[in-house]
Amino acid sequence: MSAILCKALQADYWKPVQAGYPTDSEWVKSLLRDTDSKIHRETYVFKTSASPHAAAALENVTISLNDFAVPDHKRDLIIEGAGGCLVPLNDQDFVIDLATRFSAEVVLVSNLYLGSINHTLLSWEAIRRRSLPIRGIIFNGKHNAESERIILHHTRLSCLLHVEHEDILDGTVIEKYSRKLKASWNG
Repeated sequence: MSAILCKALQADYWKPVQAGYPTDSEWVKSLLRDTDSKIHRETYVFKTSASPHAAAALENVTISLNDFAVPDHKRDLIIEGAGGCLVPLNDQDFVIDLATRFSAEVVLVSNLYLGSINHTLLSWEAIRRRSLPIRGIIFNGKHNAESERIILHHTRLSCLLHVEHEDILDGTVIEKYSRKLKASWNG
């Protein structure tokens, strides 16, 4: 999703916390070769693919919200979370607390699978409880009309995009979806 957002909005990219390799920053950079998007360095990078708090503990590190500062950027900045709104960074803070700290507008991504209605609505409630602005929702995966309908009904969010399952994810696919996202972004 981040590569599509960066391409559509001509934005830069930053993932504050990365747990595991290859990094999402490397992946996004490989998909955005033909753009001017700047990929900013992570604040924390951990070796283990796990929740940030668990990966940090394995490396005897404690993640602190005070260590995060939005990188200097001249264009819009896509900030990618790690795993979901309520994924812990430490014993007190969650990924969503980064959005609060940065006063960031949120784009909610809903992967469509059994249980996604519950997960999406819980994430939406967590975002609303913190009074964060939400631009809209992007659905990801095989189309499920009833799941999408009920999520949109309860959240009253705009559907910004639906990304189908793609066997190959490359620059051509990113371009296709970025054109679709541009068309709905201000609509």
